[in-house]
Amino acid sequence: MVKLRIVLGLVALTILVGCRNDMHDQPRFKPLAQSDFYADLRSSRAPVEGTVARGDLREDSYFYTGKIGANPGDYMPAEVPVNEETLKRGRERFNIYCAPCHSRVGDGNGMLPQRGYRHPPSYHQDRLRKAPLGYFFDVITNGFGAMPDYASQIPPDDRWKIVAYIRALQLSQNATAADAAGHPIPSAPPRFEEPGSGATLPVQLPQSNETGERENVSGAHQ
Repeated sequence: MVKLRIVLGLVALTILVGCRNDMHDQPRFKPLAQSDFYADLRSSRAPVEGTVARGDLREDSYFYTGKIGANPGDYMPAEVPVNEETLKRGRERFNIYCAPCHSRVGDGNGMLPQRGYRHPPSYHQDRLRKAPLGYFFDVITNGFGAMPDYASQIPPDDRWKIVAYIRALQLSQNATAADAAGHPIPSAPPRFEEPGSGATLPVQLPQSNETGERENVSGAHQ
């Protein structure tokens, strides 16, 4: 019995010795707490000048700003190729973030302006049709007038894809027969086999081209 008590005592002593508060009582600063170490008494310090977060070097300044020096550039960055995939992604992001104000055709008559919010300008006016691509990127990044910035919601890659889609949208509203590669202007509205509901997507009927052949929604002849 005595030996058992001795063993239990040694175990308890070992546990007590192992219970140290060094990890809890570290010599550290609590955020926004006062510190006597610095002259301004602030424990939270600004990063050292020139500090770069991991993965955020941003060597290509044009990709992140849309500007060459102080002026907007007028070309797409190499990181964002202009292809069908880019335009599809740009259209998706545009319809989510931009269409509520600018409308899906970019005329500035979205649902929010129809309900009292300030009307944005139409993308199809001469000023914006001639605006460089970097201008649109800068406005999305930093906002303009009543429009807030979307830098926190839309990453740079998607911002450029929206810019590409805006330019395609501008062309679509002012296209000629030559631009449309033989397709009728305006194009025929889509027809639906099933209109869809809030829970299901619409089922689109195949469209007919000028030769009378039927095309499916992907553009393949039938």
